[in-house]
Amino acid sequence: MAEAAPGTPLLPVRQRGLLTVGVMGAMIMQILDTTIANVALPHMQTSLGATVDTVTWVLTSYIVASAIAIPATGWLSGRFGSRNLFLFAVAGFIVASMLCGTAVSLEEMVAFRIFQGVTAAFIGPLSQTAMLDINAPENQAKAMSVWGMGVMVGPIMGPVIGGWLTESYNWRWVFYVNLPIGIATFAILWFLLPSRPRETRSFDITGFALIGIAVASFQLMLDRGQQEDWFSSWEIIVEGGVAMAALWMGIVHLATANKPLFDRALFKNRNLVVGMFFMVVIGISTMAPMALLPPMLQSLFGYPVIDTGLMLAPRGVGVLLSMALAARLMGKVDTRIVIAVGLGIFAFSLRQMAGWSLEMDFWPVITSGFIQGIGMGLVFMPLNSLAFATLSGAYRTDGASLLNLMRSIGQSAGISMVTTLLARNIQQSHADLSSHITATTIPALDLGALDRFGSLSDAAFGFADGMINQQAAMVAYIDDFYLMAGISIAVVPLVFLLSKPKGKMEAVHAE
Repeated sequence: MAEAAPGTPLLPVRQRGLLTVGVMGAMIMQILDTTIANVALPHMQTSLGATVDTVTWVLTSYIVASAIAIPATGWLSGRFGSRNLFLFAVAGFIVASMLCGTAVSLEEMVAFRIFQGVTAAFIGPLSQTAMLDINAPENQAKAMSVWGMGVMVGPIMGPVIGGWLTESYNWRWVFYVNLPIGIATFAILWFLLPSRPRETRSFDITGFALIGIAVASFQLMLDRGQQEDWFSSWEIIVEGGVAMAALWMGIVHLATANKPLFDRALFKNRNLVVGMFFMVVIGISTMAPMALLPPMLQSLFGYPVIDTGLMLAPRGVGVLLSMALAARLMGKVDTRIVIAVGLGIFAFSLRQMAGWSLEMDFWPVITSGFIQGIGMGLVFMPLNSLAFATLSGAYRTDGASLLNLMRSIGQSAGISMVTTLLARNIQQSHADLSSHITATTIPALDLGALDRFGSLSDAAFGFADGMINQQAAMVAYIDDFYLMAGISIAVVPLVFLLSKPKGKMEAVHAE
C-alpha cells in the first residue's frame, strides 16, 4: 500500500468531521459496553435466574470472545474490505445489543454476549486505522488524541450511565441504549466511510487457533482464579497450562510458518513492540483503579451509584484536557518525555490515593481522579502515536489489532491482580488488627464482662468486627494503590526504548 504524502490523507474523504463523529460513535459505544453492564449484574442475576458465580459469565463471555476475535481483524479487513467489515461489526453490535436486552435466561444472555464480543473486537482496531487513514500525516497526532479520548473516557462513563439506566429504568436499557447511537453511527459510516484496498492473503488457521486458545485460557484463568482459589484448583492449573502451551506453540509457529497470521515484519518494528508492552502496563494501571474505586466508594463510604459515578467523572475531564495538551506538545517536545511525565503524574495520583482514610470527604477522590486523568492522557495518546510513527500504512490494521489485544489482556490481568491482592490483604489485615483488640492493649475494655449482657454482647462484638472489617478493607485498598504507583514508576525508564522518529513526530514513516 502506498504511503500518504505530506498534506494528503491515505484515504481522502469528504466531510471528514462528520465521518470522525461516526467512527468515534462506534468506538465509544463499544468501549462503554466493557463496563456499563457491571453495575447491572445484581439485577440481571435475579431476572435471569443466575447465581452469584454464574452471572459473571455475562462479563466473561464478552471479554473472552472479543479477545479471541481481535487477531483476525487484519485478515478479514484485507479479504472482505475494511469498510464492509466495519459496517458488519457495527450492525452486528446493534443486533447483539438488542438481543441481550431481550434475553430471558442466562444461557441466552451468554450466547448473545459472545456474538456482541466478536463484533466489538473489530470495531477497536478498525476505528483506530480509519482515524489514521482519513487524516494527513501531520494531523494524525490530533486524530489519535480524539480517538484516545473515546478509549479512556468510555470506561469512566460506563458505570455512571449504567447505574443511572438501571436505577431509572431497568437493566435491559444498559443494552438498548446502544440502538439509537448505533443506528446513527451506521448511517454515517454507510454514506461516508471509504475502504482500504483489498489484498489477497491466505488465512493462517493454525496460528489463529493457537492464539485464540492461549488468550481464551488465560482470560478464563484470570476471571475464575480468585473464585477457585487459584492454583489450589485443577481448573485453574489446566487453564494456565493450556495458555502457556498454546502461547509457546503459537510463537514457534509465528516464527517458522511460511504465511503466518501476522507478518513477521511487524515484530521488527521496535516502536510497535515496545508499544505493545506499554499497552499491557496501561491496561493494568488504568483499568485496575476503575475496578477498585466504585465498590470501595459504595461499600466503605456509602455513596450511591450515581454519586459514585459523578465523583469519578473528573478523571475524564483530566483525560480530555491532557490529550489536547499532548497533541500540541508533540513535535515540539520529545514525545518520550511527555509519556514519562504522564507516568510520573499518574504514579503521583496513586500515591495520593494511598493516603486516603475512612474519615475523608469526597474531595480527595475528585482531585486525585482529575490528576490521574491528566497523567493518563499524557501517556495513552502519545504512546499510540509513537507506536504507529515508524510503521508502514500497510500494517496499520494488524498493528492496531495487536495493540488492542495487548490492552485487553492488560486490563484483565490488572483487574484480576488487584482484586486477588485485595481479597487476601483484607484477610491478613483483619487478622493483624484483631490481634491488637485485647484487654492488654485497651485496658478499659473488659471482654469477659460483655458476656453478661446476652444478645447485646453479640451486637457489640458484631459492631467491633464490622469496624475492623472496614479498616482492614481500607488498608487493603491502600496496598493496591501503592502497588500500581510502583508499577507506573518502574516502567518509566523503558519509555526511552521507543525510537524517536526522524523529522516531525506526526509523520508516519515506513521502516
